[in-house]
Amino acid sequence: MRKALSVFCFLGIVMGLYGQRTAAQSLNDLLQPQRWAFEPGSAEFSGTGTQRVMKITENGKVVRLKDIAFSSGVIEYDVQLQERGFASIYFRMQDLQETECFYLRGGRAGDPVAMDAIQYAPFLKGVNLWDLLPQYQAAADLYANRPNHIKLVVSGKKMRVYVNDMQQPALLVPQLEGNTGTGALAFDGKVTISHLKIRENDTEGLTPDAGMDLTLNDPRYLRKWMASTPIDFAAGRDLTLKGLPDSTMQWQPVAAERGGLVNLTRFFGGGQFLNRQLIWLKTVLNVPHEQKLTMDLGFSDEVWVFLNGKMVYVDKNLYLEGPRKKPDGRLSIENAGFQLPLQAGTNELLIGIANNFYGWGIIARLGSMEGITVK
Repeated sequence: MRKALSVFCFLGIVMGLYGQRTAAQSLNDLLQPQRWAFEPGSAEFSGTGTQRVMKITENGKVVRLKDIAFSSGVIEYDVQLQERGFASIYFRMQDLQETECFYLRGGRAGDPVAMDAIQYAPFLKGVNLWDLLPQYQAAADLYANRPNHIKLVVSGKKMRVYVNDMQQPALLVPQLEGNTGTGALAFDGKVTISHLKIRENDTEGLTPDAGMDLTLNDPRYLRKWMASTPIDFAAGRDLTLKGLPDSTMQWQPVAAERGGLVNLTRFFGGGQFLNRQLIWLKTVLNVPHEQKLTMDLGFSDEVWVFLNGKMVYVDKNLYLEGPRKKPDGRLSIENAGFQLPLQAGTNELLIGIANNFYGWGIIARLGSMEGITVK
C-alpha cells in the first residue's frame, strides 16, 4: 500500500510538472511571411531561421501576426528604427478600436533621460490615450542606428517592459488600462523586426492582479459625477453663462478610474480627428460653512468651470495649438490650481470640457474634504 501511494504521488508530481511545461508555450520562427497579415507592399521578409527579419516599409500600415490569441506571457524582439518616428507593438488586439499598445518615440533616441522615450497607451473606441496617461511614459536608452532589444512581460493586469537593459525594467505598468484581455499581436512604424519570440503564459513571477492605486487613500479626489452626452462644439466657439445646460439636458452617472481620472474616452469615445466636441460634468458639494478651497485640476483639452452659476475658471491644455500645460500637454493633476468660493450648504460644480485631439477627461481634487459631502 505504501509503495502504491509513493508511485501515485510520484506520478502526480510528474504530471504537475508536465502541465506547467505545457502551460508555458514558446513560439519561435515567427517571421515567415505566410504567418502575417499585411497590405501588399507594406512589409518585406528576408533571411532564414533565426536570421529572419521583417521590414515594415510604410508608416500607418499595421502588420498582424495570424492565428494567435495572446493574453499573458513574454513578447521579446529586436526593433531597428528606419527613421526617427514611432515604433509600435499592439497586443491583446481586437482591432485598432480596442487594443493594448506600447511604442518607442524614435525621436528620443540618443537621449537617455528624455521622459517620454517610451509609452504604454491603450486604444479605447479607436482613441490612443497617451495624453491621459503620462504616468505610463518613461525614459529609455534608445538606439537610432542599431537594433533595440525589447521585452514585454504581461501578466493579467500588470506589465513590465525592458528596453536594451534586461536586468532593469524601463517601464512598470501596475494596471493595463485597455478593454481587452486577449487578442492578436501586431507591429506598426517604419522598422525592421527580428528575433521575435513569444512565451505564452510565462510571466516570470509577475503577479496578475493590479497594483495599488495610492490615490484611493486620499479622500480629496472628486470621483462621482454626472455627465451629459457629447455635443458638437465648433472650433473657436466659447462658453458663457448663456450656454449653461438647461432642464432638458440628459445626464448619466460617471465615476473616476485609477488615479482619480474621469476618463470620458472610455464612456463616450472621441470625435473624429480634430472634430471639436463638448461634454458637461456636474457634481454637488454640501459644505458646512462658507469657505475658499483650492481645487487642483487636470484636464484635456479645454475647460470652463462654473460654481453656483458663476464662471470661476477657464483654461486650455492644447498639445497641437498650444498652450501646453505641464507636463508637455498631458492630463495631470499638475495642470492647474484655482480657488473655489464655496457657500454654506449646497454648491453645484459644473465643468464644460471640450476636446478635438485624442483622449479627454479630468482629474479634480479639493484642498480639503473636511465636513464636505458629495451628493
